[in-house]
Amino acid sequence: MKIILVCRNWFVFKNFSRKHSSKEWLSRQNSDPYVEKAKVENYRCRSAFKLLQIDDKFSILKPGQCVIDVGAAPGSWSQVAASRINVNFNDSKLPSGLLIGIDLQQMYPIKGVTLLGNSDFTSPKTWLKIKSHLNGRLIDVVLSDMAPNSTGVKHLDHDLIIKLAYSVIKFSVLNSNVGAACLIKILNGNQNMEIEKTLIKFYTNVKFVKPKASRSDSSEMYLLARGFKGLK
Repeated sequence: MKIILVCRNWFVFKNFSRKHSSKEWLSRQNSDPYVEKAKVENYRCRSAFKLLQIDDKFSILKPGQCVIDVGAAPGSWSQVAASRINVNFNDSKLPSGLLIGIDLQQMYPIKGVTLLGNSDFTSPKTWLKIKSHLNGRLIDVVLSDMAPNSTGVKHLDHDLIIKLAYSVIKFSVLNSNVGAACLIKILNGNQNMEIEKTLIKFYTNVKFVKPKASRSDSSEMYLLARGFKGLK
């Protein structure tokens, strides 16, 4: 009877926690100015403003570039990148870029963008798919807003996202132009300095970035690496 009671209490506790966190999420969404702004400016998600703010400050996206968007769903970063690299010849005087978005989920089409849904970026098969679309072209910018499903355990979530980040670094190093940039989402934790050191081996400038659109109570941040040195 004691075991049943404990299980029942645990079930009630979990149910309460889910309902409580759902209410918190709804409340936060309703009071978030970026949520409304995304609707007004026709972005699929508020996260578009994170990339907009980072790029406004550091100018990593330019017309004519070849860009990979990892963890692209629902597509807001691809919307931003497509505009800034001139994917659809919005400005006929500037070169047009190439943009490939990858995610485990399916995504609604974005004009001029190659979207690879149902694709696990950490799989060698996905890397081969990306390279076939690149058709020999090297990459100028790798964007990654990729994150694992949250477990609610901070150190575990940190370890999981760092593992994904290393897969992005490896892909970037093997497929980028000299001078290329890489922007990767991570969560604050004890492996931050180690992954920063890894990036410094391959890029001339590496810094931690937290745009205003990234919620202040979130441990989310980004590593921006610029000036890929190339492989000797």
